[in-house]
Amino acid sequence: MTTAHNLRPLITTVFVPSAIFGIGQGAGAPVIALLARDLGASVPVAGVIVALVGLGAVLGDLPAGRIVATFGERRAIIGGSTLGAIGVLLSLLAWNPIALAVGAVLTGFSTAVWGLARQSYLAEVVPIGMRARAMATFALMWRLGFFVGPFLGAAVIVAFGIRGGFAIQLVGVVLSGALMARVPDPPRESGAAVPTVTTLPQILRRHRRLLSTLGTGSLLMGAARASREAVLPLWADHIGVDAAAVSVLFGIGAAVDLLCSYPAGYLMDRYGRRFIAVPSLVVIGVAFVLLPFARDLVTLGAISILLGIGNGLGNGVIMTLGADVAPPATRAEFLAAWRLTHDTGMFTGPLAVGALAAVVPLGLAVVGIGLVSGAGAAVMYRYIPVYSPWPRPPVQEDVAREAVPPNAAAVPEPR
Repeated sequence: MTTAHNLRPLITTVFVPSAIFGIGQGAGAPVIALLARDLGASVPVAGVIVALVGLGAVLGDLPAGRIVATFGERRAIIGGSTLGAIGVLLSLLAWNPIALAVGAVLTGFSTAVWGLARQSYLAEVVPIGMRARAMATFALMWRLGFFVGPFLGAAVIVAFGIRGGFAIQLVGVVLSGALMARVPDPPRESGAAVPTVTTLPQILRRHRRLLSTLGTGSLLMGAARASREAVLPLWADHIGVDAAAVSVLFGIGAAVDLLCSYPAGYLMDRYGRRFIAVPSLVVIGVAFVLLPFARDLVTLGAISILLGIGNGLGNGVIMTLGADVAPPATRAEFLAAWRLTHDTGMFTGPLAVGALAAVVPLGLAVVGIGLVSGAGAAVMYRYIPVYSPWPRPPVQEDVAREAVPPNAAAVPEPR
C-alpha cells in the first residue's frame, strides 16, 4: 500500500521550489499597485495593472500545453523561469506604468507555463492513489510561501524601498526554477509515447462535453475563490474597518487556509474528489451570503475564518481533477485547456464583483457571488462522478499507468 513516504523524493524537486516561488509572488504582489501609483498611474489604472497578472496567466494557458508537450517539463520550466525573470526584472526597473504593465503580463504568462509543467510532472510520476495528496501538498507549499512572502518583502522594502518586493520575487523565480530544472523529464506512458501535434482548438473540440460541464464547475470555483480577495476588503471598508485590521484578517484567514490544505488532499484520496470539492464551494458560498450581516471586526473575522476553511478545503481539487481526466497522449495540451477554465474564473471573478457593485448595492453583489459559488457546488456534485468516479475501477490503479488513461474506462469523450 502506498504511504506518504513516497512523496519524500518530491520535497526538494517540487515542494520546496513551489514554496520559494510562492515567497517571491507573495513579496511582489502587494507592491504592484503601490509602484504603479508612484509612477503616476491613477487608482483605476493601478487596479488594471494588478489585474494584468491574471490576464497574463490566462494568455499563458493558451500555448502552455504545446510548449510542455513539445519541449518537455524540464525545458518548459527553464523557459518559463527565464521569461518570468525578465518580467519581474522589467517590473523592478519600471520607469513608467506601461513598462510595469508589460512586466505584469510577462510574469503572469510565465507563471502559467511554469505551473502547467509542474502539474504535468506530478500527474506523470505520482500514483493515482496519492495524487490528491501530492497536488494538495504542492499547492500548500505555494500558499505557505505566498503567506511568508509579504513579511519578507516588507523587511526588504523598509531597507531598500518599494521595489525591494520585486527583488525578492526575482530571486524566488530564479532559485525555484533552478531547483526544479535539475529533474529530468519523467518517462512517458506507452499511450503518450507517440509525438502529437494536437492544438488547443482540437483539444477544446475533442473534450467539449467535459470542458462545458465539469469545466464550468472549475470556472465557477475559480471565480468564487478569487472574489473573496475583492469582497472582504470592500465590505470591510463599507463598515469602516481600517486597512491594518483587514490585513490581520487576511493573515488569519490564510493561516486557517493552510491548516485545512493537506487534510483536504488526504480526504480526496480516501473518499473521492466530490467529497471535498462540493463542501469547499458550499462553505465559501455560505460565507459570502453571511458577509452582508457582518457589522463589526469580530463578525468580519468569523467570516474571514469561514472563507479560509472553504478555500483550504478546495486546495488541490482543480489540479487533481485535471490530472484524473487528462488523456496521457495529450496530457499537457489537455491540462492547458483545463487550467484555462479555472484561470478564466480567477480573472473574471473580481471583475464581476466590481461590475455588480456598480449597479446594485454591495450587499447584493456579495450575495450574487455566493450564488455563483453555490452553482459551482451543484455542477461539481453532478459531474465529478461522471468523469472522476470514486471508488475508481480496480484496473486503473496499476494497469492504467502502463496502458490506459485513468479515466479511459469511465469517460467516453465525444469526437
